[in-house]
Amino acid sequence: MELTFLEPLYTAVATVIAWIHAAYSIIIPPDNGLNWALTIITLTVLMRLLIFPLFLKQMRSSKKMQELAPKVQELRKKYKNDKQRMNQEVMKVYQTAGANPLGGCLPVVAQFPIFISVFTVLRAIAEDKAAHGMTQQLVDSARAAHIFGAPIPATFFTSSAEIQALGADPIVTKIILGIFVAISSTTTFLTVRQSVTRSMAQMPDNPMAQQQKILMYISPLFAIFSLNFALGLILYWVTTNLWTLGQQHWFYSRHPMPVVDAKGNVVEPEPKPGLLSKILPGKVAKEPADEPPPEPEQKIIRQQPTRQPRSKRTGSKKP
Repeated sequence: MELTFLEPLYTAVATVIAWIHAAYSIIIPPDNGLNWALTIITLTVLMRLLIFPLFLKQMRSSKKMQELAPKVQELRKKYKNDKQRMNQEVMKVYQTAGANPLGGCLPVVAQFPIFISVFTVLRAIAEDKAAHGMTQQLVDSARAAHIFGAPIPATFFTSSAEIQALGADPIVTKIILGIFVAISSTTTFLTVRQSVTRSMAQMPDNPMAQQQKILMYISPLFAIFSLNFALGLILYWVTTNLWTLGQQHWFYSRHPMPVVDAKGNVVEPEPKPGLLSKILPGKVAKEPADEPPPEPEQKIIRQQPTRQPRSKRTGSKKP
């Protein structure tokens, strides 16, 4: 069942797909699987760039929560017997510092309508419907395209007769779909593990830690539901998972977790060495601040023998 209030978004996604496909068709045949694979990948990248500001907002909020972790731990110990008072005090600390515990949901919430739109457009292609502003020529081009021998609109449960009607081998198609689902499951697990590991490290006493662990190991099972998704949609999901992995790694490497000293003060960790120092270890000049100041040169003073006064008449030394 389609969400009719999202029809403008469906049309927008279909229009962007048509533009990207037309651009690639200048150098790649329109019905080629590479053309449609690049179209879906490019669409995914554009969508992720669109919500990138929300990702930065999420990470900044997460960093603030890291810095507030020592205070939150003290409040949890202080009000461990009064859960209501503890929650009130913790939320007060977050509000004072401008941190939003729900900030991590923003990219997911923003991405969900996009995912639904891509799913709806690709399903229309699979059902051979020229809907949401798409032309029949564009739909026929997508249905004729194969990625590694598997039709883009095919799902794992598509009948062999339908797959053959799309000009593909049913066994090859199911193998390719199974591989893509496995990749989707793996990238989903790695994406969730990367985020949960960071969260547990910054808040070891988080009461939701056990639930996060369970979610980390259950998340790959959600990929099983993608067996009913079209190959094009699975490719979209794999691409967005890989983007998320790279994006989080980029941010975490540049914003390492703050260190808390014995007094509970947050100490910013030293930045990691740059790329050049990794490529040429020992050959990159150190920063001037890292080198000890040069010692001042000591002036050598030679001891000259003292001249003894001589007698004017004899020239002998005076006693």
